[in-house]
Amino acid sequence: MNDLDKINVQGNIFGIALNYKGLFNSLKAQFNEKPYVKEPIKPVLFIKTPNTRNASGTTVVKQVEDTLQAGPAVGVVIGKSTSRVNKTDAQAHIAAYVVMNELSLPEESYYRPAIKAKCQDGFCVIGEAVAQNLVTDVQNLELRVYVNGELKQTGNTSDWIRSPEQIIEEISEYMPLNEGDIIITGTPLGRVSLVNGDVVRVEIDQLGAVENTIQEQGV
Repeated sequence: MNDLDKINVQGNIFGIALNYKGLFNSLKAQFNEKPYVKEPIKPVLFIKTPNTRNASGTTVVKQVEDTLQAGPAVGVVIGKSTSRVNKTDAQAHIAAYVVMNELSLPEESYYRPAIKAKCQDGFCVIGEAVAQNLVTDVQNLELRVYVNGELKQTGNTSDWIRSPEQIIEEISEYMPLNEGDIIITGTPLGRVSLVNGDVVRVEIDQLGAVENTIQEQGV
């Protein structure tokens, strides 16, 4: 698909937690403590509700008492409906990839991502979709987070636990994915905290960048 104007990105937004090896490995000890006592086997899903949708160039509002963290992520845009799709066929269901900033409050439980942490207004910045056939080697893309022009975090999709195709297979086993849905493929280890007035920029190789200014409520 080369006509970017025809790429639908207006569907549901699903996130995958713990999809980077570095982050997963840093939490292994916690996974074996109560109440969970074992590591997750299946993808840990969460939803970004419609009110979280945001665009580059806007202001993101945080509450004064909250800690807001950047979330650099590759988004996978579904191009046609899926149900019980095998990973070997899943690429045909991908229309595009997109740079995202999956903003969040710190996680109290990666097993049960909290609505308050994930679903506040403007907490999901979505860039311009790039057709999947224009992206070479999606499993080797560098992610970078800049705050006020200073590089604060890096990651690489080579650290993924599950590829987009694997994620689509596992989700579509029990739930359809429809045209325009976006899957957030996780964030790497080392989330960066943001404060009032910060300009946060997320860049991903081949996918572009999104940039936003943070403003505390009432300031």
